[in-house]
Amino acid sequence: MSSRENILSAIQGIALESKPLPEIPDFGIPGEVEATFVQSIQGNKGEVMDKAEFESWLAAEKHSKIISRSASFPDASNLYLPADAHELNDLDLAILDGQFGVAENGAIWLEDAELGLRVLPFITEHLVIVLDRNSLVATMHQGYARIGDASSGFGVFIAGPSKTADIEQSLVVGAHGAKSLRVVLV
Repeated sequence: MSSRENILSAIQGIALESKPLPEIPDFGIPGEVEATFVQSIQGNKGEVMDKAEFESWLAAEKHSKIISRSASFPDASNLYLPADAHELNDLDLAILDGQFGVAENGAIWLEDAELGLRVLPFITEHLVIVLDRNSLVATMHQGYARIGDASSGFGVFIAGPSKTADIEQSLVVGAHGAKSLRVVLV
């Protein structure tokens, strides 16, 4: 028997008693969930709007290439979702539905089933996420519990426009993704 096999055999022979996982306390958040979520999004350099405010903003802005995957704004698109993600290299605005939002940090869960192409929230210049205000949870613990054991090919939490302060400690917004995030609470 080789030394590797001896070591593995010795490890397998160790009897371990089963121990329960620790209970995770309900950390909660102070204040009302929606107000905390709005404050978190704003702290992340995002903006929160209601449906009427967004419709006014969209009418006033002149975005040349828009893809909407949102059930709330199906007619906002002026492009079809291409089969090849490379064709999105100059996408101006993407409007997507979020599955739920987390108040403590402003993170919004997106799943690939809703995206069409995984690159959409990252390649667009400006990102709009439409979110049902009743789908807000207080903490990331509750968010992960909501995801549970669901199986999907891809999911991501987005908590604001892309930003970095790596270079000379200067904040740069839009360095690795969308330059702006607007959240529409419906």
